[in-house]
Amino acid sequence: MSKGANGEPMATQSDKGIIGKPVPRPKRVPSSQTFVPEILKGMKVTMKHFFRNAKEVALQQRPDPVLESLEEGVTTVSYPEQKRPYPERFRGLHRLTLRDDGSPRCVACLCCSTACPAQCIYIVPAEYPEGDKRRGYERFPEQFVIDELRCIFCGYCVEACPCDAIRMDTGRHAAPYDSRDQFIYRKDLLMAAVARDGSRETANRRPEPGDPTHPGIARDHIH
Repeated sequence: MSKGANGEPMATQSDKGIIGKPVPRPKRVPSSQTFVPEILKGMKVTMKHFFRNAKEVALQQRPDPVLESLEEGVTTVSYPEQKRPYPERFRGLHRLTLRDDGSPRCVACLCCSTACPAQCIYIVPAEYPEGDKRRGYERFPEQFVIDELRCIFCGYCVEACPCDAIRMDTGRHAAPYDSRDQFIYRKDLLMAAVARDGSRETANRRPEPGDPTHPGIARDHIH
């Protein structure tokens, strides 16, 4: 037979079977049965935090949500007024790097769209007009479109680009738009995006046709 805390048996065996020992109910006063004291205690804690947090917000004494996230007080990041800093290698929205003349460095080789596992990059190549020194040497993107909703931000397009023409160093993520069309980033929008330091050019400069350091390799001749 099982025994209680004081060692007394909880039930006894008899001819009629096992007879349990009645357990008296604890005495409760009406105030404890209605949980009024506990409700008041909980409201006291709630109001204490409410007024303390309201004072910190009004006097701008909130702890830093990044550096002092474990301190007492309101440590919630109030987005978009406050933003958690992204790591240096954070892959954000795309941008197209530019040449000195303001044209995109992209040569429409389709390496980025081929390497993209989500197939979110669409490029229409075009040839430079007659008389341009780049005609016969490289092409340019007549259309360059990225669907940011389909993008998985893997960075394969950046790694595949041989000209460092596309980057994801803007430090920004897509805004919560209310229509799908706003997530379609076309060439003009990609060219207008800047890096974290505000630059639009590339850090890996490539010799252009006509430069003294250019190797001189073209489709028509090789020297």
